[in-house]
Amino acid sequence: MLRLVWMFILLCSLASPGVHAQLSIEITGGGGNRTPIAVAPFAGENNLPPGVAAIVRADLERSGLFRGVDVPTEATALTESSAVNFSDWRARSADLLVQGSVNPVANGRFEVRFRLFDVVKQQALGGVAYTLEKNQLRATAHRISDWIYQKLTGERGVFSTRIAYVVKRGPRYELQVADADGGGEETALVSFEPIISPAWAPDGGRLAYVSFESKKPVVYVHSLRTGKRNVAANFKGSNSAPAWAPDGSRLMVSLSRDGGSQLFSVNPDGSNLRRVTSSNSIDTEPVFSPDGQSLYFTSDRGGSPQIYRMSVNGGEAQRVTFEGTYNVSPRPSPDGKSLAFITRNAGRYQVALLDLSTRQVQLLTDSDRDESPSFAPNGRMILLATVISGRGILSAVSADGRVKQRLTTSSGDVREPAWGPFVKE
Repeated sequence: MLRLVWMFILLCSLASPGVHAQLSIEITGGGGNRTPIAVAPFAGENNLPPGVAAIVRADLERSGLFRGVDVPTEATALTESSAVNFSDWRARSADLLVQGSVNPVANGRFEVRFRLFDVVKQQALGGVAYTLEKNQLRATAHRISDWIYQKLTGERGVFSTRIAYVVKRGPRYELQVADADGGGEETALVSFEPIISPAWAPDGGRLAYVSFESKKPVVYVHSLRTGKRNVAANFKGSNSAPAWAPDGSRLMVSLSRDGGSQLFSVNPDGSNLRRVTSSNSIDTEPVFSPDGQSLYFTSDRGGSPQIYRMSVNGGEAQRVTFEGTYNVSPRPSPDGKSLAFITRNAGRYQVALLDLSTRQVQLLTDSDRDESPSFAPNGRMILLATVISGRGILSAVSADGRVKQRLTTSSGDVREPAWGPFVKE
């Protein structure tokens, strides 16, 4: 009997009801050659607990590229304009240094300033000042982390992005939205029926998802700003697996309205439904290529679940995965050069990465019940769900497999992650 775990993968959990708690992140594999960086406490940051420096250091460490260096107690008096004793910091094995300050300004607002220094070359690399409200501390700290990351790597950081995921606490399902580090979480939807397959709109302000609150799977589009939502697909049979076009103009969904599971295009408001695939097999889990010209999807048209690619306008589908008898949940990288997916390997369900030019496949995880891979918008990390000791948790792994992280809550079964797009500044 074909095991269709790629159809409605929200399994019954063993979680007990618990209090609402944010995700905590544990780095379980840090990779090698991390650059040591010291982030000194920002002078005056006690006015904005928990403080800017701690968030910035945690962000940079979580990237897997940097290792935080402990700072001396007297560093709390340093500001962005303080003279730097490069020899002292070098003695502490720091290659990089961040110094800053937090100062109150008019109308209850604050100004955060910082500078980044290359300790080895003994020179300043630049800095920025931000003005913020008291409730914007976390967002501002993430912006600082993004600036530092881009200055040092040449690539955009993802610390200001958000993630979505589903938590099951007893009979209650919660669709949560949080910062990329798991903080600042908010509940978008609560239901006593399953919620699955959240998918971010390219504008970062809407989520499409599947809810069973009508005792059947229905696709909704939900505005995170207003809390309002509309039905995008509620046809006879199942309505599942929503995926956004890169321009946000339409969704691709899997519907069984005509018998079997086939792919359809539909506008976010539910209009302009158009069938895209026509096969006698199960076609599901569609996702657009980054250029919007192609679709990747899962199908058993070859006898076992495999990943295929075809034009968004339909036509002949080409098989993409060939190793093994079970490959599902395709997720192209933001640059379109690789494809993450779930493969069955000796009875274990793991995240793999396919290089689309060389056709080489690399296993990225060592767990055995992985689901729902989702790329960070810069392509460096992949968020996923897995099961540890009978409980669903979120994990993250770098695209090269070297950096591994575990995201847990004190209670609840966590599944169905989706990493949001870059936010507009």
